[in-house]
Amino acid sequence: MLLAHDSGLSGDDRTLAEAVVAGQRRALAKAITLIESTRADHQVRAQALLRALLPSTGKAMRIGISGVPGVGKSTFIEALGLLLLEQGKRVAVLAVDPSSSRSGGSILGDKTRMERLAQNAAAFIRPSPASGALGGVTEKTREALLVCEAAGFDVVIVETVGVGQSETVVAGMTDVFVLLQLPNAGDDLQAIKKGIVELADIIVFNKSDIDPLATETAMAQMRAALTMLRPTSASWQPPVLKASATHNAGIAEFWQCIEAHRAALEAAGELAIKRQRQALDWMWQMIDAGLRSRFRTHPTVRAALPQLMAAVEGGTVTPAAAALQLLGCLSDEYTPAPLPPPHGGF
Repeated sequence: MLLAHDSGLSGDDRTLAEAVVAGQRRALAKAITLIESTRADHQVRAQALLRALLPSTGKAMRIGISGVPGVGKSTFIEALGLLLLEQGKRVAVLAVDPSSSRSGGSILGDKTRMERLAQNAAAFIRPSPASGALGGVTEKTREALLVCEAAGFDVVIVETVGVGQSETVVAGMTDVFVLLQLPNAGDDLQAIKKGIVELADIIVFNKSDIDPLATETAMAQMRAALTMLRPTSASWQPPVLKASATHNAGIAEFWQCIEAHRAALEAAGELAIKRQRQALDWMWQMIDAGLRSRFRTHPTVRAALPQLMAAVEGGTVTPAAAALQLLGCLSDEYTPAPLPPPHGGF
């Protein structure tokens, strides 16, 4: 059983870590819940848990899947997952659901949409709310991915929210990034304009059975568009495939393409380098998030914020000037600037 010995785990959390490595799904769910908690004491425990699990991570195939709402991501993932289960693989799915901007609530309906996959003991589906995080994933998706790897899953699939073309964060945490498209999605020029396309390693036109002619036309347009974009890897040219997840068509061919992509990156030595770069990017993103959190809780910032917010709302201080003054609160030599009287405007 691979566990780091100097992780600082308590007795209960060490038992939890051991249960995760043993592949117990209930322990896996409990560990991810701990990681997703916003409580400060839970975060301390979560980081200790991750340190303990780290030696058991890194062996899974990491797949990111994105696409607009209605493209059939959940159906496609279930069809793929069932195929992998037939091959004797264990599959984990981290599905991100959109959260309400008003209530913060989320439906978390992916287990319902992947009912057959969810019922299999060799599969694990974890729906999580986006909770305002950008990029189509949650702030803790990377940590959850590592825990799934520690639990011994062979394939970990990250399904993004599916709210548009800005879901590029998942490409920075997976080995292969898959973009699902619909026929009649636009011409080749429109395809180029979608920033998410240039990050895709594989593009799949799902629901191809609905309009085969439109599918072939869209595939040809996408292939033409890709010739004008730089591929993400020197050893891999993104292919354009078609599938119909509801009829289980094209799923086996898609998986063969996934395996070919991994083989190409491993042969070129790119996979290890890619993961190293992703780990460093993750570190800097965590630093940025930590700095924002500390800024908001800094006592001097909190003392100055209400008055400066009122001044910006009243039009007596520009947003830029207020931001500079608040950032100056972090300096040891900070001296509050006098605010103009509450009248006038800019």
